[in-house]
Amino acid sequence: MFLLIVPPLLWAGNVVIGRVVSTLVPPITLNFLRWAIAFLILLPLAGPIFRRGSSLWLHWRRFALLGLLGVGLYNALQYMALQSSTPINVTLVAAGMPVWMMLTGWLFFGVAIVRRQIIGAILSIGGVLLVLARGELAHLLELRLVAGDIFMIFATIVWSIYSWLLTRSQEPADIRANWASFLLAQVGFGAVWSGLFAAGEWAYTDAVIHWNTTLFAALAYVSIGPAIIAFRCWGAGVQRAGPAVAAFFSNLTPLFAAVLSSAVLGETPHLYHAIAFLLIVGGIVVSSRRAA
Repeated sequence: MFLLIVPPLLWAGNVVIGRVVSTLVPPITLNFLRWAIAFLILLPLAGPIFRRGSSLWLHWRRFALLGLLGVGLYNALQYMALQSSTPINVTLVAAGMPVWMMLTGWLFFGVAIVRRQIIGAILSIGGVLLVLARGELAHLLELRLVAGDIFMIFATIVWSIYSWLLTRSQEPADIRANWASFLLAQVGFGAVWSGLFAAGEWAYTDAVIHWNTTLFAALAYVSIGPAIIAFRCWGAGVQRAGPAVAAFFSNLTPLFAAVLSSAVLGETPHLYHAIAFLLIVGGIVVSSRRAA
């Protein structure tokens, strides 16, 4: 359980920091810098996996896909979401994760859906819709999503596919033997993907970086905490508990984000945030009992 509690806390800090530096660095570039630094940190711990003859090259397609989804796309979409949405909204939209995890498992991995999961999903969707409507239930039919909400919905779908793929096959023995090897195999490919995306951002936008101590501190945090530590804990937790159960723990992120946003950004949660969180927690309780 501890393995699945640590990532939401660190990810909540990630979205708050992403909001803090949103005016200092372009979102896709931030994602690339984050993973490039993480790659350099992990390299001394597991560098031999890149040697000729390593089983990494026999399974490079799997790790390239994991790197694309979990490293190249998910976090870039999240940082893009934070350009126009708040950390609380972003994490509450992401709280629809159990719904997407359930649907992904059913559509692509042949996992059956049970009634309690459907009830829990309905409650979670209700909480997410409340956030998307900004608390104006009467305006649901006139709902207009901001760009950040749409980016976060796509990010959540990407993450659910990534999580299911973590359980679909066993890694080679030389990579599975060391947690850093498994993470570096993903980060290596992911850094390449995110670098390509960042190159496109600089080619087609007016990207600029404002270097200062705040940005340096932010890069240190997002490269070590949410990147290395959280990914290590999440990967181990998913493989032990399964994606469906792990998804429920990811919904602790809005609670941590609300506390951190209030402390760091001065963004006071509204009443509809509290109601949405209760609906989402209700969905977790109902679904997790069945999933257990």
